[in-house]
Amino acid sequence: MPMTTILLVEDKLDLAQVIARELTAENYTVYHAGDGLAALDTHAREHPDLVILDWMLPKLDGLEVLRRLRQAAPTPVLMLTARGEEMDRVVGLEVGADDYLTKPFSMRELVARVRALLRRAELIRQTLAADRDRSGEVLARGPLRLDPAAHSATLAGEPLDLSPTEFALLHLLLRSPGRAFSRAYLYDTVWQETYIGGDRSVDNVVLRLRKKLGPLGDEIETVWSIGYRLRPESQKGAGA
Repeated sequence: MPMTTILLVEDKLDLAQVIARELTAENYTVYHAGDGLAALDTHAREHPDLVILDWMLPKLDGLEVLRRLRQAAPTPVLMLTARGEEMDRVVGLEVGADDYLTKPFSMRELVARVRALLRRAELIRQTLAADRDRSGEVLARGPLRLDPAAHSATLAGEPLDLSPTEFALLHLLLRSPGRAFSRAYLYDTVWQETYIGGDRSVDNVVLRLRKKLGPLGDEIETVWSIGYRLRPESQKGAGA
């Protein structure tokens, strides 16, 4: 079984050595980068399972490294920094950090947060794999029928002309009525690419799908500030 890999981005060598020693003792493989540019190069080469990222770095600061990482991969990122102001934490989390640890910190807390982030990432991977499973089960919703094995969909017996993306999105929604999916999750699952904030691809496909489904399109509900869901069967016909 391959060992879990962590990229540690820290310019202070003495601290980096202490952190690397603790993580290695926990059976993680640790790669170290001392500046922002080296961090991006190492990430592209090694594809680590998690990144521990200092904010203040030479050549390229941690916030810019984080922005570029988020454009390339969904790797979990733990920000490690002396900047403890609330606004700094908010900025880091909004740019895409998964967690935030302020210096000074205990090694026990660092290891605990690393474990928690890795567990969360594994759970997401398992859920994504399940949602990408192309089950052959025929799904139905009122006059709508979707046959994944035949890659066909009909509405009141008439064929629906769906693009592959529209079909995959409809399949996912039909399999999990009532479950709210974030735009980022839908992008990861249906497009199988990393979502970048502001991208309207998901919204545009939902709009087209609603139109093609006619009155049944109202069953695809907007969950404000999150994404979309298929209205639960128990609420079918109820107001939005």
